[in-house]
Amino acid sequence: MISLTTLTTFSIAVLLLLCSPGPNMAFVMTCGMQYGLRGSMAAALGIGAADIILTLLTACGITAIITAWPPSFDVIRYAGAVYLLWMAYKALGNSASAIATTAQAVSLPTVFARSCLNSLLNPKALLFFMVFLPQFVNAQADMVTQQLLLLGLTLTAISTIFHALLGSFGHVIRHALMRHAKAAKLQARILAAVLSLLALRLLLMTR
Repeated sequence: MISLTTLTTFSIAVLLLLCSPGPNMAFVMTCGMQYGLRGSMAAALGIGAADIILTLLTACGITAIITAWPPSFDVIRYAGAVYLLWMAYKALGNSASAIATTAQAVSLPTVFARSCLNSLLNPKALLFFMVFLPQFVNAQADMVTQQLLLLGLTLTAISTIFHALLGSFGHVIRHALMRHAKAAKLQARILAAVLSLLALRLLLMTR
């Protein structure tokens, strides 16, 4: 369906785009710092799940329908900003003395769900899947839907591995901070600050 050259070019383009700072990168890093290695892996899998959902929506043409409705962009970004601010509030609610036990208090399915929802509530993700994936589809060939699915699954695999490695780096930072009591107490505040900045980014985002 898709030539090896096209798939290779697509994979390189995805990797380059992932290396640019974005909400998923910041989120998985903070999860690694806040919840440890298992938490960062759950966050990476949550992003992967969101990518699969967006792939299916794109293949079915639903993303085009959503983005064609003018208010959809604002509805999604406002919902995402409110959600991120709520998580920032919850992070600040954690007692600084309880930072070491935070990873045990938050279940992995919760981290997974938060990561997935955070990715889905980014309106740029809808536009990305609608605009980026079709560029690598051969419209003159058959099975366009299958081509979109293959590209989306390839993107999902690369994204999940990339964010898992990134989350592992956050886990290393967590261990470094845990060696210093005062620094460790800043983890919840760092998470809240990052989430608040992501929320602000969504509020200021334009189509």
